[in-house]
Formats: sequence, C-alpha cells, structure tokens
Amino acid sequence: MKQIERYIFRIALGAFLSCLIGLTGVIWVTQALRELDLITAKGQTLLIFFLITGLSLPTLITVIAPVALFIAVVYALNKLNGDSELIVMSAAGMSPRHLMRPFLTLALIVSAAIGFLTIQVMPSSFQELRDVLTRVRGDFIANVVKEGQFTTLDSGITFHFRERAPNGALLGIFMQDRREAGKTVVYLAERGQAVDLDGQTYLVLEKGSIHRQQPNSRDSSIITFQRYAVDLAAFTPPDADTIYKPRERSTVQLLFPDANETYYKLTKGRFRAELHDRLSSWLYPLALGLIAFAALGDPRTTRQGRGLAVAGAIAAVVGLRIAGFAAASAAVRSQGAVAAVYAVPVIAILLSLLVAYQGSRVRAFNAALAARLRRLSEALPARAPRVRAG
Repeated sequence: MKQIERYIFRIALGAFLSCLIGLTGVIWVTQALRELDLITAKGQTLLIFFLITGLSLPTLITVIAPVALFIAVVYALNKLNGDSELIVMSAAGMSPRHLMRPFLTLALIVSAAIGFLTIQVMPSSFQELRDVLTRVRGDFIANVVKEGQFTTLDSGITFHFRERAPNGALLGIFMQDRREAGKTVVYLAERGQAVDLDGQTYLVLEKGSIHRQQPNSRDSSIITFQRYAVDLAAFTPPDADTIYKPRERSTVQLLFPDANETYYKLTKGRFRAELHDRLSSWLYPLALGLIAFAALGDPRTTRQGRGLAVAGAIAAVVGLRIAGFAAASAAVRSQGAVAAVYAVPVIAILLSLLVAYQGSRVRAFNAALAARLRRLSEALPARAPRVRAG
C-alpha cells in the first residue's frame, strides 16, 4: 500500500472501529438489561449473567459489522471530499482502482472476520447459550418455587418457603414428598441453602424435623436434626434428549446431517437455508462497502450536494438486505432458491464495481436520460392546447 492509501485506510479503519464498538455496546446493553432478572428474580450469579449476555456478542457483531463498514466508508469519503483531498487525488492522476484499494482491503478483512464468526464461532456460542439456559431453568430453587407459595411438582413433591434471606437462604421451609404411594415424608426446617457438590445440587436444611408415615399405618416417626442434606435431583424430571436447532449446530453438522434424524426430516429446508446463509454471509460486508464507494467515490466540489448519493446508497443497502432475507426464506421452501442466496450479494458487488469504474459514463447516461424525460414532460403541456383547439 502506498502512503496515501495507508492514510485513507487509517481513516476508514478508525471510523469502522468506532461505529462497531459504539453500536455493539449500545445494543449489548439493551440486551443485557432484559436479562437482569437472572440476578434479581432467579438468583443467578453475576458470572452467569455476563456469560449469557456475552454469548450474544458474536451474533451482534455479525449483524452490526457490515453496517459499521458502510458508515465508515461513507464517512471517510465525505471527509476526504470535504477537505478537497479527493479532488487533489483525482487531479494528481489517482485512478478509481487505487482509491478503492484501501476500502476494498478493509472490506475483505471484515468479510473474513464475519465468515469466521458465522461459520465457526456463532454456532458454538448458540449451543453454549442453549446449554447454559437449560441449566439455569433446571435450577429448581431459583426458577420454580416462589416465595410464600405452595408449589406442587409433577413428581409428587410440594414445596413452600416463607421468605428468601438477603444471602439467598430460604427461611421457613416446608417440603412434602408423596412420590411413593401410601408413604408421606414431610420436611420442616427453619432455614435451608442450596449447595453444589461434585456436580450435584443439594438443599442443606438446618434446625428442623422429618415426619415419616409408612404405608397402611396411622403412626408416624419424627426425626429432628441440626443439619440435613436433600438431593434436589429428585425434584426435577429426567432431562429429555436435547434437540439443537439448525443455527445451534456446527457447519460440519449442517453439511453432513444425520438423514435418519426425525427433526432433520421435518425441517430439512431450515437446515439448507441456514447452511447457505452462513456460507454467503461474508459477501455482504464486501457488497455494502462497494455500494458506499460507488455512490461517493467520485470527487466533487463542496458546492455539489452529496445527500442524494448517500440516500441512494442507503436505499440500495436496504433493498439488498430485503432481497437477501427473501432469498433465505425462499431457500427454506425450495432447493432452487439456494442460487438466489448467493446471487443477491454477488450482483450487488458486480453492479457496484461497474458504477465505480464506469461512474462517469453511468452518470452521463443518467443525465441524458433525465434531460430527455424533462424535455418530454415540458412538451406535453404545450401540445395539449393544440389538440383541444383542433
């Protein structure tokens, strides 16, 4: 890269990083605020909170990075044009190919990063997020029982506690176990605390008693205790086999799915659409960067408005994304629509390159077409009175 190209690259890179970090941070905060109930209501640790919200970052980056690149290219070109640097570069004989090189380099770097995140990192983050949320929801004490309420489980266990202490301990515990027909076990305790030990969760009861009633007997035995541990694994139903959605599966699993899996047979189109959406995602940063360059890459004096060019570029980006979503949706229903998933960004790239390299000819053609339409519109009112007079 020449010195002037490195200068342009630094401007675009700085703008891109600022947009990416700023937009990702804002959206991540809004997502994190929605998960605050993990701490406030469900009693999870701060580490679990940051783990769950942090696993959404790869997805946010893949969505925001192409937009941040588009904004960065628009900003850099407007800055260069506003300082009359584009005009000086053009007067010095700098061709559009050399001017495009730093922007194209940045776009290729972003495309490579998006491809890696989409193909490798995102499926892993989705799968880990699913596993973490499953563990959180399986936390009986944090997510099932409610303060001051009697909660009855399908397994035949009724649980109640009076209130939750500031340190997370449960006060005033009542627990009735009627899983075995004719046999009832009641646990009463002043307080209890959930404890993890060797991968198992136990409820450690303090200062209480156990009331046991045997089958076919009215008599019950009472055992008092200072500390007693109850295995909470019995409180939750056995876990069913976890079925991962297409977006939660690795790219290799999408390329070579298990043809005998029932879920795959029912949602084969979603597997196909997810695979090709991943493989085509790296094309969109390249397309958005080239659209911005095609719209604003030509030098113009500061008296010439560039707002129309920016508006046209934004409209092209919106149309591109809508077409991409439509192609992905069509790929779910039809195998033949897979070609459209790749064709949409590729056509946008080719048209942007055409405008960038043949911009003067395209603008001359547009200007001639607009002038002809204007003359035609002016001629129609003049002919109308003649027709009425005749």
